[in-house]
Amino acid sequence: MRTRERGVRQRSLVKTIPLLALAIALAISAPASAAKGRHHGAAAQAEAPAAVLANIHVLGDRPAPFALDAKAAMMVDTDTGAVLYAYNEHQKMQPASLAKIMTFYLTLDALQAGKLTLDTDAVISEKAWRLSMDESVSRMFLGVGQKVPVRDLLYGLMVSSGNDAAVALAEYLGGSTDGFTTMMNEKAKAIGLAETHFTNPDGLPTEEEFSTAYDMVQLARTLQKNHPEALTYTSAKEFTFDKIKQPNFNTLLFYDARVNGIKTGHVEESGYHLVASARSNGMNLISAVMGAPSSEKRRTETEKLIDWAFRTFVSYKPDLHKDLPAAIEVRDGVADTVAIGPEGSAVFTLGRGEENKVTVAFAPAAKYLQAPVRKGDKAGDLAVMLDGKVQSTIAIVARAPVAEAGFFGRLRQRIRRAL
Repeated sequence: MRTRERGVRQRSLVKTIPLLALAIALAISAPASAAKGRHHGAAAQAEAPAAVLANIHVLGDRPAPFALDAKAAMMVDTDTGAVLYAYNEHQKMQPASLAKIMTFYLTLDALQAGKLTLDTDAVISEKAWRLSMDESVSRMFLGVGQKVPVRDLLYGLMVSSGNDAAVALAEYLGGSTDGFTTMMNEKAKAIGLAETHFTNPDGLPTEEEFSTAYDMVQLARTLQKNHPEALTYTSAKEFTFDKIKQPNFNTLLFYDARVNGIKTGHVEESGYHLVASARSNGMNLISAVMGAPSSEKRRTETEKLIDWAFRTFVSYKPDLHKDLPAAIEVRDGVADTVAIGPEGSAVFTLGRGEENKVTVAFAPAAKYLQAPVRKGDKAGDLAVMLDGKVQSTIAIVARAPVAEAGFFGRLRQRIRRAL
């Protein structure tokens, strides 16, 4: 079975006609006695949503707002990692073209490492060209022997969802698609994707390939953290190559200005997937909706999540100048103090409207740090409390190293402290 992003409407029409005929036949032949079971059936349908809602996990143990028409879903605050919504997030299924996110990631890694540039030309192989001739898959229409800049291949990969672009990049970076697939799985392991296994760079389904909504969110979040430039490609609404213009398969970009990426996928075995990122009022979100019944549903269900999250939560940034000392004492060092600050960004996810109920407190690990001090040594924790209850903490660390003073320097400090 091939991964497809085209021809869905035609297949749906073909399937609808026999299903409609079957429905009419069943309606005509159904015995009158079947009406007796209608009340029981309606009750069962009424119970089903409650059972689904019970399996949905929301930040802060809030009640689940709604169920989604999808097999699995997850949404996080990109900056904090807080899980806002999760349903069947560990259910394994075919990732389809979502595998191209990893192909994209490895290419950006190679660019960052200086192994190639955006202007580097990749020569298109017959294998990549054959995919460009396959009407059953998405492609950017590469020609055999053609020299194509990496920049165009990245747009073709993430906007046109080109299977041919994925193979071209894989062959250039890995020597072969098999070699590149090994790189994909090594990277997946390195960034902690324990529920993912890739078998190719384009996502054409095999029995051994799988991923989860959880891993896809983590992949997208790590990608955007390490490669902010990724949004240049994933936010593009269209891409033209050799005079062929194609719109981004992520149609949510055309409906919601807050959305800025990242990738769709579809395979008949699993359904329609969408990993999306969005930003509004200083808050960043990443979601994965997997196994929706149609391309339209993956869009509307994702937008439902985005709307709800922005209405319900905020990314809170405390005033550290007021709540955190600028430095902490150092003993037996060449300096008496060292500057301290949060490890990473001091951002916390809160329910909207809770900002005014928040207090922030610094709890030092000790009264002082003992030299030698290394940059990044922990100095304590910053706790965000809501109505006196700790909601989240972030490590406070030394901003710079402080070497140990010499013998006489240490002696002078000890005498001074004793006075």
